[in-house]
Amino acid sequence: MKKSGKILVVVFSVIAVLAAFSAVIYTGAKNAVHPKESISLDAEQKKELAGYLDSMYPERTSIALSALPYKVKADLPSVKCGSAIIIDTRTGSILYEKNADEEIPPASMTKLVEMYVVYQAVENGEVSLDDEVPLPPESWARNLPADASRMYLDEGQHVTLRELLLGLAIASGNDASIAVANYVCGNMDDFVDRMNKVVSDMGLTKTHFVESSGYSELNLTTAREFATFARQYVNKYPETLELYHSQPSITYPQRQNLPDSLKNSATVNSVKQMNTNRLLDTIQGCDGLKTGFIYESGYNISVTAQQNGTRFLSVTMQGPGSSTQEGNRYRVQDNKALFDFAFSNFADYTSDMAEKKHEFTLGVLGGSEKAVCLVPLYDESLTVPFMFGNSPTESASEVKAWASIPDVLYGEVKKGEVYGTLKYTLSGTTLREVPLVADRDIEKGNIFSRFFGSIEYALISKFLKKE
Repeated sequence: MKKSGKILVVVFSVIAVLAAFSAVIYTGAKNAVHPKESISLDAEQKKELAGYLDSMYPERTSIALSALPYKVKADLPSVKCGSAIIIDTRTGSILYEKNADEEIPPASMTKLVEMYVVYQAVENGEVSLDDEVPLPPESWARNLPADASRMYLDEGQHVTLRELLLGLAIASGNDASIAVANYVCGNMDDFVDRMNKVVSDMGLTKTHFVESSGYSELNLTTAREFATFARQYVNKYPETLELYHSQPSITYPQRQNLPDSLKNSATVNSVKQMNTNRLLDTIQGCDGLKTGFIYESGYNISVTAQQNGTRFLSVTMQGPGSSTQEGNRYRVQDNKALFDFAFSNFADYTSDMAEKKHEFTLGVLGGSEKAVCLVPLYDESLTVPFMFGNSPTESASEVKAWASIPDVLYGEVKKGEVYGTLKYTLSGTTLREVPLVADRDIEKGNIFSRFFGSIEYALISKFLKKE
């Protein structure tokens, strides 16, 4: 073969090799931009990731309430009480507030914190709801102040912890409160210490208790802080709403509660008491929570209701009224206005309403692995204003999520680091932005991986991103 022919063979061979090399590089780059395989974590790995993100971003577990990230255009409600707030229990968004930081005695709303402590003790295995609770003399109804609410406990009765919680929630019994505190901790002082630890651990600095029933004016809280607590109570122990707070009445004592010497008596002097929360029959979906009144606080109430999957919670304090009947009328009037406002103008959006899961597989060049998943850093729930359709619920169903992410990543990837953003919009209005973070660590690849990866990365930057 002539020399010129050999040169041509070499040239064509080099061209063929370069073409093959370019095709491989191009294909690799294209596959990096459009990964085909799903690499989602399994349940155990997701749990580990959540724990890691909680430690890396403490705000993920914060229970602080927050203002809506957009301006409310609806007419605000008018209430007669001195202090008020209504929130979304899922998102912690504040829909309306009035003097929400004024320190006021919570009165018998205090009993919600008592019930929270009891449920903690049950979780810890310290007590059982079916335990029979001994009744010390200070818990007998006859030994309470004349104006104290009571369940009508008496000497020698047989009553379970579960029944006492009903007495707390429905009749607001101060006698039940004393019996519960003494049973769980042995004395009132230690029980109150646990109540104060609960609210302190929640970061509530203006809430403090000196006894468990709410009878003392030295117990203090604010509407904002009590709403923060009540939201945690409802979210952590939702079963208490059906078991206790939504029950219409309590009749006590019944025959099984009587002292042994009286169980065979012909009659039982039972007292039927209706739930002190009059909103249960007034607001659709209302299933809690608790009223409170002492002269120093006025007429207080914490209320929660759920409609179409959205739950709101209100706290109103310093309600006016010269009698129980008048105080109840104003409590109903104020909270009906608050919940009418909330349910007419807002609904929840959750990730379950999305057309597809907001998890994005992103190619990685020059790394020890080929791809990574980007996941939302925070819970995707948000409070949606009524801007579209025929109802707030329909409006929430039209929320769209838009991901802003790079075409591809190069080299090392760190778990929990932000690599993109998820934006939620409705009718052109941005409702929220959530960072997208890597769900795993990826180390730098070897020298060859990094070399070819850098070429692919350059190719993507110039050509492939236009496809």
